Amino acid sequence: MAAERLGVAPTALTLANLVLGLGTSIAVVALAEPVADDRVPAWLVGLIALVGWQVAYALDCADGQLARVTGRTSSAGARVDVLCDVAAQIALVTALSATAVAQRPSTPAWLVSAFAGTWMVNLVTSVMQSGPNAESMVPSRSLPVRLVKLIRDYGAVIFVAALVLLVAPALSVWLIAAFTLVNGGFLLASIGFSARKALR
Repeated sequence: MAAERLGVAPTALTLANLVLGLGTSIAVVALAEPVADDRVPAWLVGLIALVGWQVAYALDCADGQLARVTGRTSSAGARVDVLCDVAAQIALVTALSATAVAQRPSTPAWLVSAFAGTWMVNLVTSVMQSGPNAESMVPSRSLPVRLVKLIRDYGAVIFVAALVLLVAPALSVWLIAAFTLVNGGFLLASIGFSARKALR
């Protein structure tokens, strides 16, 4: 509402989301080793992550709403939004991976790679669920599927990730392992549901 009253362009909110999201993730990466060495308190980095990522996400949610309310939607604005989302999420994955490796140097490279790869499932499936051929990849309405979809919600994910950084950064490796399993499982389920429909 404030952006609409001030005449702020929707893309300005998109770019503010990018700057804040990237800045927060860069801070987490830069402070990963000092936190692991107890030179910087974990709660400080967790608080930075909690506030920075949530405000960036709020701006990401607001840009599309502002564009629709003001009639300033455009294909260029939509592209900038998706590209900024990709950049911010790559930075987030980097921050969580850097924290996991700093906390537990024996973290396997394959786990970090799998985490980064399966994280992109969120972006891919959200893009596939928009546009003229929009469709849920896993249409089941069962309670387990709905819980997995909730667990994969970006706002919930960044909240949990920041809480781990705030309270117990040593658990970061388990956090990335859990997200890898959830997103990998969702990818396999999406392939299964889509293939079954395509083979009919």
